[in-house]
Amino acid sequence: MQKVTRKSPNEKIIYFGDTARLPYGGKSAETILRYSIENTLLLLEKDIKMLVIACNTAASYSAERLKGYFNIPIVDVVEAGVAQVVATSTTKRIGILGTKGTIGSGIYQSKIAEELPGALITAIACPLFTPLVEEGFIHHEIAKHVVCEYLAPLKKENIDTVLLGCTHYPLLSHLIAAELGPNVYIIDSATACAEKVNSLLIEKKLDAKESQNPSHKFYVSDDPERFGKLACTFLGTSVSSVEKLTWHL
Repeated sequence: MQKVTRKSPNEKIIYFGDTARLPYGGKSAETILRYSIENTLLLLEKDIKMLVIACNTAASYSAERLKGYFNIPIVDVVEAGVAQVVATSTTKRIGILGTKGTIGSGIYQSKIAEELPGALITAIACPLFTPLVEEGFIHHEIAKHVVCEYLAPLKKENIDTVLLGCTHYPLLSHLIAAELGPNVYIIDSATACAEKVNSLLIEKKLDAKESQNPSHKFYVSDDPERFGKLACTFLGTSVSSVEKLTWHL
């Protein structure tokens, strides 16, 4: 969200975090798709003009289906991240870090391979990254050891670009950069997604034309108080009010 508000400061963001059912990374494709449809229906009730699928795992399993089901512009982090990787890598030796679900879907690997035939792609699931971030261990010694362990295969492949395929992972980017060295370009899929959101809003003539100092809305499916405490870390902004939403099932 932080990247979107910086790139499109006039837009009002309606944020929904499915805190009752997270994490998505270890769930089945069918479950993730169902959750994504349910979450989209909730957001459509808020009269959104564009949907941004900010979760890499959700995007991996549901983006194409949601684009077919719903008649609003939809931007997902996977498509935007792939475009940035293709534009950045010069040696076509690429690393992908993500949840088990995202890596297991093969979505990044297949899309990058389509755009960069012959690319050497090393995809690594890093399931411990998310709990480290959520527990605030981003500068802890244990985080350094976990990063070192996960990235060992990448260091053998002489990659020039690594994609952070999870919204939590940029908070560990300082450790990832230190481990891989200065010659590896690190791509945050959220940054690429924010740029895509801004360009598509303009293309579709949906962009807010005037500075309105928009008041963003925050919703979760469980434990609003905990989300409020973590919001500054994840979203880059303080949150004064968080509401709980439930599905009409």
